[in-house]
Amino acid sequence: MEARTPRIFAIGRGANETLIQYFVRLTGKDRPKVCHLPTATGDCRDRVEWWHGLGEKLGVEPYVQKLFISSFSQHERFEDVLLDMDAIYIGGGNTLNMLAVWKVQGVDVILRRAWELGIVLGGGSAGGICWFEDGLTDSRPQELTAMPALGWLKGSFAPHYLTEPGRREYFHRYIRAGLLSDGYGVDEPVGLLFEGTELVRAVGSTPDAQAFHVRKVDDQIVEEALNVEYVET
Repeated sequence: MEARTPRIFAIGRGANETLIQYFVRLTGKDRPKVCHLPTATGDCRDRVEWWHGLGEKLGVEPYVQKLFISSFSQHERFEDVLLDMDAIYIGGGNTLNMLAVWKVQGVDVILRRAWELGIVLGGGSAGGICWFEDGLTDSRPQELTAMPALGWLKGSFAPHYLTEPGRREYFHRYIRAGLLSDGYGVDEPVGLLFEGTELVRAVGSTPDAQAFHVRKVDDQIVEEALNVEYVET
C-alpha cells in the first residue's frame, strides 16, 4: 500500500457543504468511499439521512457507521468497515458522550490506526474538537466547559467561535485560567487542515470567514488571526 500523509480537517461547524466537499477532495479520488460517524447525536436518523443525501450529491460512496446498534444487526467488525474507507467524517453533537462511546467500543483506537494509514479524517464541531488535546464544549448543562479530547493534535479547539454568543469569551477565560491549552478559535465557515500534526492551511467557505490562534502571554490573551483561504464549490 502506498504511504499517505496522515491528515485531519477540523471544521467550526459540521453541516457545511462547501467544506465537506473540500474534505472529500483531499482523498484524491473521483468517487471515494466516505463514512460518517454520527455518534455525537446518538446515530440520529435525520443525520443518517442527511449524510446519504449529501454523499450522493457530492459524488461519493456514502457509508454510515452506527455505534448505537444491536450486536446482532451488523456482521462486519467496526475496524473492517472503517479501515476500508478513503475518508471518515465525524458529525457534531455531544462531544463528551461521543468520546465515551468510542472508548468503550474501541473506535478511538481504530480511528488512530486509520489516521496512521492516511485515511482522511475530519468533522465539524464535536468532529473538530475530538482530535485535539482539549476543547470548549456545550456537552454539559448550563454553561460551556473545558474537556479533554484524544490529544493527537497539540492545543485546544473552540468551534462556533464568533457565531454563538459566549464561545470566544469562555475560550479566553479557560485558557487564561490554565483549564485549556493555547489553541484555535474557529468560526463556523472555517476548516483547519493538519498534515501529520502540523497546521498547513485554513480554508473558509465565505470571503469573511475567520479563525484565530489564541494563547496566553504573561497572563494576557493574545489572539492572532489566521490567514483563511476562501474556497468555492
